[in-house]
Amino acid sequence: MAEADNEKKRTRQPNGRSSIYQGKDGKWHGRVTVGIRDDGKPDRRHVERKTRAEVTAAVRDLEKQREAKTLAKPGKPWTVKTWLTHWVDSIAPLAVNENTMVGYGVAVRKHLIPALGAHRLDKLRPEHIERFYGNMQADGRKAGTIHQIHRTFRTALNEAVRRGHLGRNPVQLAKAPRIREEEVEPFTVEEVQRLLRTADDRRNSARWAVALALGLRQGEALGLKWTDVDLTRGILMVRRSRRRPRYAHGCGDTCGRKPGYCPQRQRTNPETADTKSKAGRRAVGLPAQLVDLLRAHRAKQDAERAAVGDDWTDEGWLFATPTGRGTSPRTDYDDWKELLEAAKVRDGRLHDARHTAATVLLILGVSERAVMGLMGWSTTAMAARYQHMVDTVRNEVAERVDGLIWKSSGDGSGDDDDGAAGALVRAN
Repeated sequence: MAEADNEKKRTRQPNGRSSIYQGKDGKWHGRVTVGIRDDGKPDRRHVERKTRAEVTAAVRDLEKQREAKTLAKPGKPWTVKTWLTHWVDSIAPLAVNENTMVGYGVAVRKHLIPALGAHRLDKLRPEHIERFYGNMQADGRKAGTIHQIHRTFRTALNEAVRRGHLGRNPVQLAKAPRIREEEVEPFTVEEVQRLLRTADDRRNSARWAVALALGLRQGEALGLKWTDVDLTRGILMVRRSRRRPRYAHGCGDTCGRKPGYCPQRQRTNPETADTKSKAGRRAVGLPAQLVDLLRAHRAKQDAERAAVGDDWTDEGWLFATPTGRGTSPRTDYDDWKELLEAAKVRDGRLHDARHTAATVLLILGVSERAVMGLMGWSTTAMAARYQHMVDTVRNEVAERVDGLIWKSSGDGSGDDDDGAAGALVRAN
């Protein structure tokens, strides 16, 4: 008996060390301390095998996983659905703004959970994810949409890894479809000229000069107030962004319509919010022609204020409705489409105006770091998205300069080809 006790003392391991022993059931058992549980107690895992060699291999495998930090936490395993729901409801809102949360919500609830939600989180493989992307492509989804979902999924599972619920993020290994470069298509110099000439006869004409010359995002442009503009110094401050409205039922969900079409709908988010990132809060220099346009725009707005009298709501918006209210993103979008049609310019996204401004800056040789500051980008990857368009547009500019300088002065062919800066002068 004493000899058995001495043997037990000799095989007992110090606290925290792995141990291997044969139990009364005849099987070999191993115990490995892999960390600390949520309640502060040691997280000690147990394995059992038929032979000592087998349990020794299992113990070493647990130790390797512990060192590589690839062990999931104890307890009921997460499914993709339960983790994504927890992440999008409780974790992500603490770190990002409401506009970003709208995109996260669509990616999670409309796409990821229906397709992949039943998988156990620690059993999800890159092949499952790639098959999901392939099905989306087969259904006609654009590569850009799939990439947005891919980024959301990667962010959500990175957080699961960071918290120890997942050993490795399979989204990091999964291949998303390639985005075709031609998805970014800036307007040509001639198209910009036509847009600005046509805009001169419309309300808030300076709105489109700001889009094409400065490349402000739609929300940033519509969020501008006169207090953000110093026409004397030629500086514009980007501080806030106008949000797309979100609504809830005001009828108790009895109208049978979506919240946005409820006769008693109630807006649930504020009109504006701080710009999407620290890089987005920035000062932008104004070209002299644009300063003149904004002075003329202010004079027109003052005339509108005087014409409506007490019906004017003075909220200080740079681009306001005829009664002084802020312009909604939907109205702004419709105005843009009408401008394209009136100018007989190909149909394009409002964001293409931003692509145009970024590309022009790169063509002019402005440094990438300076372009990032002007456009409000936080990573150099954004500049890379635009860089591939530069050669195409630069060649067009070179051809126009060739025609302006080397064609005979008597043929009149170069009279209207004075570039984007001239377009701003004419728009005044």
